[in-house]
Amino acid sequence: MNRTRDTADLGRFEFECGRAVPLEVAYETYGEYDGSNAVLVCHALTGSAHVTGPKRGDTDGQAAAWWSDVIGPGKAVDTRNYFVVCANVPGSCYGTTGPASENPETGDPYGTDFPAVTVGDWTRAQARLLDHLGVGPLHAVVGGSVGGMNVLEWAKRYPERVDRVAPIATAARLDPQMLAIDAIARRAITTDPNWNGGAYHGEDRDAPTDGLAVARQLGHVGYLSKESMDRKFGRRSAGRAAMAEAFAPDDPAGDFFPYREVESYLDYQAEKFVERFDATSYLYLTRAMDNYDLAAGYDSDADALAGFSGEALVVSFTGDWHFTVEQAERLAEAFETAEIGVAHHVVESDHGHDAFLVEPEEVGPPLRDFLDAGVEGRAVSDADEREFAPVHASLFGK
Repeated sequence: MNRTRDTADLGRFEFECGRAVPLEVAYETYGEYDGSNAVLVCHALTGSAHVTGPKRGDTDGQAAAWWSDVIGPGKAVDTRNYFVVCANVPGSCYGTTGPASENPETGDPYGTDFPAVTVGDWTRAQARLLDHLGVGPLHAVVGGSVGGMNVLEWAKRYPERVDRVAPIATAARLDPQMLAIDAIARRAITTDPNWNGGAYHGEDRDAPTDGLAVARQLGHVGYLSKESMDRKFGRRSAGRAAMAEAFAPDDPAGDFFPYREVESYLDYQAEKFVERFDATSYLYLTRAMDNYDLAAGYDSDADALAGFSGEALVVSFTGDWHFTVEQAERLAEAFETAEIGVAHHVVESDHGHDAFLVEPEEVGPPLRDFLDAGVEGRAVSDADEREFAPVHASLFGK
């Protein structure tokens, strides 16, 4: 598989908040571009441009490739046929300019002096990157979670530049429950004694790792479902040896009560996360996700999508309470109201929000079908007879 990993200097970039800074964007490409086969993949909250390839090893300190089972030679997004581009978003910490980057005017990291970022900023930066690379109209834009919001913004902001969009495990906006969880996560970071107003970057300062760890643990609870947590952990004890190595504050009462497997899992995830991610970036990116509203500036979601003349595949998962099937159905209805060809594929799953990452066998087939054939010419159930929006029979493997 032909792969490129690079960083593009996009010059001075003005954010929606009105401030501008020099912007570099880290990106990876896979496959060969033929002028009409480009697929832009949008990563989730703490993802990177490293969407496929080595799952371990050559990752430059990033998370392992996050969609290798979906993207690659012979996979659903087949890099023998498609030219795949994935870019790390502004405000992140995986090569694209963000709070941990050096401010050229001061020589110090930006910290909280970095401009506030939005999903719209991510989309505009991606568009500028594609211009820089000489990539024309996109065959498709695909992404999950907040990456799915990024996909929706492409249909809204650049409808003439993309033929097909596939927002997966996402919604037009976050609901109040998830807004509340994100708010608590940010409080955990900003109340950490090492937060120091965001001025912690540098070798002589300790980062607010405890706060970031709690924030990540809250996130993981939101990514799982009750069923998956019961199956994975139950109420089992992890044992005293595991507790002794836990990434957790001292708890005197813990000497009497069991240290459970679910706690051990959350502590392990927190320990690994704080080694690779920046706390201020986490603050910025959750704010961008929380702020996103597809209908912003328009009368409705359908009105926001009205300029898009392509086709859409919405994918949702029954066990996902971060972005629910009902939210996805409302999104599919907005496409339908805007007279856009749409399929809503509902996956029966108890994996929770993580399903779009851990169940490639469920995501891959409908995505492959959509990229290759779109929605035209498929057998579609009558919308009035379905609980959900029209779904192609082929998407269910029938």
